[in-house]
Amino acid sequence: MIAVILSFLVMLNPFALFLYLKPVMNDLSDADFRAVFLKASMITFFIYLVFLLFGDIVFQKVFRINFESFRIFGGIVLFSFAYIFIVQGKKAFIQIKGDLHDLASEIALPFMVGAGTISLTILMSEQLVLWQGVVSLVLIMLINFGIIMGLKQIRRGMRSKSVQTAFDKNMELLLRINGFFLGAIGVDMVVTGISNLVTAASQG
Repeated sequence: MIAVILSFLVMLNPFALFLYLKPVMNDLSDADFRAVFLKASMITFFIYLVFLLFGDIVFQKVFRINFESFRIFGGIVLFSFAYIFIVQGKKAFIQIKGDLHDLASEIALPFMVGAGTISLTILMSEQLVLWQGVVSLVLIMLINFGIIMGLKQIRRGMRSKSVQTAFDKNMELLLRINGFFLGAIGVDMVVTGISNLVTAASQG
């Protein structure tokens, strides 16, 4: 379960989330941002929960997609995200715009809920029993929330503009480093999926 949580956090990438939430942090008070981000986290959690409960059924029973095929596709998606993180850095993300009242849903979709995290959620339903999956999602959202709010407080405590700029650059460096781990997870998913398909074919 710990490995699943770590993999999910790497995909969710709180360092990236911190970088492209900076414009929102600047526009809102601490209390308002905390409330908006908490709401976004709740929206995200319930979307993940739906896929944890029903995603596997939809893909295997309704669409009749082999689970290993989905594992391979999910690995390719993660690898493509990793490439974007490494090559483009924070330029890979758009800045949030629009009505402040809609920020929670705009943060949740597509910044916290995407193809990669949905893939991992469905894989989680295969790897863990239901209660472990739910507990894992709760821990993931709590850890992500804590990291974002912690980074915000650290940056806020820096009085010098140059120090804040250096801090932001270090966050972007962590974003790129995170891409290497994400890429490794994606490749491992592809290799595992292909290996399982070959094993199943040889046994059949």
